[in-house]
Amino acid sequence: MSKLEQILVLDPPCDLRFKGPFTEVVTTNLKLKNPSDRRVCFKVKTTAPKRYCVRPNSGIIDVSATVTISVMLQPFDYDPNEKSKHKFMVQSIFAPPNVAEMDAMWKDVKPNDLMDSKLRCVFDLPSENNEVIDVELSSNATAPVLNSSKASPVLNSSKASPVLNSSKASPVLTAAKTASVSTNGSEMRKLTEEFRRLQAEMDKLTGENRQLKDDGVRMRRAAQRSDHMTSNQTGSSSSSMMQQTTAASLPALLVVIAAIFIGFFIGKFIL
Repeated sequence: MSKLEQILVLDPPCDLRFKGPFTEVVTTNLKLKNPSDRRVCFKVKTTAPKRYCVRPNSGIIDVSATVTISVMLQPFDYDPNEKSKHKFMVQSIFAPPNVAEMDAMWKDVKPNDLMDSKLRCVFDLPSENNEVIDVELSSNATAPVLNSSKASPVLNSSKASPVLNSSKASPVLTAAKTASVSTNGSEMRKLTEEFRRLQAEMDKLTGENRQLKDDGVRMRRAAQRSDHMTSNQTGSSSSSMMQQTTAASLPALLVVIAAIFIGFFIGKFIL
């Protein structure tokens, strides 16, 4: 007997997508719809039960009813180079007339009565630009519709801005980004040149200050040498003057002494 085809309609049908960053719990929803005229029991399984929390993970879906299942991915260190091998499987069976114990029912179910669908897990990292504007063009509209969480307030029709051609929307955004990058680069170059100029002036002032210090030291040394030479010259002049005075006074003293002796002898012999 061939395997029964899944009676439930899954939304999404193939992939469970989780949007990062994965530093906290990330939740995605899985909807199960029962389009049949019978109640259906379901059960959700995963290949990584420690990484996910599923609420509810089993139950009964009434006729033409829909159940929303929350699949919560626990925080983890995401490696973009690692391919996700996590998978989910939704099993279902037509509910018996009287369902007392769900666990006992799933244990006793026959494999030929089981219907299942498999889904793979896809991890999406946020784009580098968190403020990307999605442009959606209507077939009858000439201007793009901008959808953004930070969209500008709606303008009055009498003051509406000119309509942009859709073929020029992308170049305009690209030119704006290029101008912004160019402006930032120009400012950076100006700041760098100003820094270099100030550095050069600082080096020049430092050199001048060092030269002034050297000149001051040389001037003090020259002044000290000049004072020393002046004092030496003054001492030499004084000694010379004393010698001259002594030399000048010595003949006069000899004359006086000679006169005294002569007078002494003359007086002695005459008297």
